[in-house]
Amino acid sequence: MSKFKTQGFGRTFKNARKGLRIVLKSERNIRIHFMAATLILLLGIVLGLNIVKLCILLFAIALVVVTEMINSAIEFSLDAVFHNRYSTLVGMAKDISAGAVMFVTFVAIIIGVMIFVPAILAYFA
Repeated sequence: MSKFKTQGFGRTFKNARKGLRIVLKSERNIRIHFMAATLILLLGIVLGLNIVKLCILLFAIALVVVTEMINSAIEFSLDAVFHNRYSTLVGMAKDISAGAVMFVTFVAIIIGVMIFVPAILAYFA
């Protein structure tokens, strides 16, 4: 068995926390997503959204953040393998992963509009 397979359950959590810290420190977009997520969830609570709508919002937020993290991992990996040299294929891969983030973000915005517009209108009615 390799040394990587025997690190134990606690060590995997430590590595995961380290990865989250790395991405929060190095990626401005992740910090923006986390700030927006906090405000969105607070607004949902203030507007009295039910648990199902809050769960849908949480899922959309998680999907955006996870996609952004995967995008960052792809970019770091490609930069490491190609030593930051320009390559058309590397550029295409980075553009595709960034496009995935943009797509998921647009879908999350649509979900937010569908949930919040009726709630805001009802709140002020």
